[in-house]
Amino acid sequence: MPRYKPINLQQDAFVPICFDKQILPGTFEYALHHLLEASVDLSVFDAHYANDELGACAYHPKILLKIVLFAYARGLIGSRRIERACRENVQFMALSGEAKPDHATIAAFISRSPEAIQSVFREVLLVCDAAGLIGREHFAIDGVKLPSNASKELSGRIDELQAKVKKLDRAIERMLKAHHLEDAKDAQGDLEVHAAKQIEKLNRQSQKIKAFLKDAQPKIGPSGNERKSNVTDNDSAKMKTGKGVMQGYTAVAVTDGKHQVIVEAQAHGVPQEQELLQPVLTDLQESFQDLGLAGNILADAKLTADAGFHSGANLDWLDAQDCDAYVADNGFRKRDPRFAEADKYKPPKAKPTRFQPSDFDYDPRRLSCTCPAGKALYRNGVNVTIKGRTGIKFTAPKSACNGCHLRVNCLRDAHQKSPRQVVFFREPDGADDTVIQRMKAKIDSLVGRMIYSQRLGTVEPPFGNLRFHKRLDRFTLRGREKVDGQWKLFALVHNIEKLAHYGMG
Repeated sequence: MPRYKPINLQQDAFVPICFDKQILPGTFEYALHHLLEASVDLSVFDAHYANDELGACAYHPKILLKIVLFAYARGLIGSRRIERACRENVQFMALSGEAKPDHATIAAFISRSPEAIQSVFREVLLVCDAAGLIGREHFAIDGVKLPSNASKELSGRIDELQAKVKKLDRAIERMLKAHHLEDAKDAQGDLEVHAAKQIEKLNRQSQKIKAFLKDAQPKIGPSGNERKSNVTDNDSAKMKTGKGVMQGYTAVAVTDGKHQVIVEAQAHGVPQEQELLQPVLTDLQESFQDLGLAGNILADAKLTADAGFHSGANLDWLDAQDCDAYVADNGFRKRDPRFAEADKYKPPKAKPTRFQPSDFDYDPRRLSCTCPAGKALYRNGVNVTIKGRTGIKFTAPKSACNGCHLRVNCLRDAHQKSPRQVVFFREPDGADDTVIQRMKAKIDSLVGRMIYSQRLGTVEPPFGNLRFHKRLDRFTLRGREKVDGQWKLFALVHNIEKLAHYGMG
């Protein structure tokens, strides 16, 4: 018969804890504690308090900031989870001096302080620069799309939301009629309770959309087209990702190449990264000038960006800033000789079921076109512009398409009445001298490929650290300013970790 040590759950024990010995040099909490105690000016938070003469004493901003940043560093994002950690975790007690703010105080501190958080972010940049963590030689910019605290179903253009309200009202009216018929039959039970809850839910959604539409204005994008609004958080955007469509924000970060310190972090409710390059880099330049770190940082350092930021307007702007930029385009990998045999390792693509322009016999000298069935198409557009590209459009006569034996393989719908149209795009005059062509030649050179290859190891590690180690899978706040502040808090966590590893402790 084995013998075991006795267990006495009724035994009392007092565990002595010295809080200052819980903060060990070389750790994140050590760097965080000394930064907020000695190096960062937190007076910008004082404007949020009006209890100089009356009112209860408030928690000091440095205590709340320590709690929030340490919680984000440990993957705790919800305010209730942070509140529980302050009451149960010894390290949280040591950092906060055993302060126990409730979840409402923590949530209010995060959401009301975006400008103060921006000031703290810049002060920490100064500390990073003094510690030699910012090289100013190479910057990489990239973005990640994250879900927001908003309902994707309550999105749409203004006319779509108006139609949704009418649809909800019709559904409510139909359910009410059915409900009254059941009342006439003296029907009782779970079915009646369920119907009443459904009517209340639909009516609540209808009233919410109607209240939004009273003052809502269409959201117009850079191309002049209306973007989808959102009833829950109109600053967020509906965007496509590799995992489907979501309602969220694009979080952009500019990272220094020396130690991957994030020098600029912003969150915007736009679906495309192209329109974010100029505002983010402009703020980066102004930030470095205000801090006295550089006069024109864009002209002094190299910049790398992926194809998401590639556009003629962005390249023109970077050229005007005298920036030595390396921005990839969508065909960059295809032109790389190292990927010449990449297609043989990919599964074969399904053959298009519809004839492509390459299947047509086009003569650019005579400006004539013949379809795969041998019928001549007539030219009805010499300078047709589609998405910035100019080409020549040909249209088949109706007599050629009607009764054609290749109709099924040529038209989108075999039953459509309109004939087939095809456009052959041409390169604009002087294409070899455009800023896009110059960028292609620059990034395809051996030096360009060597410099661009540094982008991956510069900007991707911070995103991997924040998204997976810190468990940042969504933004919990609403409104662009609040979400931007939360994104900067996570960027602060990343930068303070760099100080803990290289510069402090």
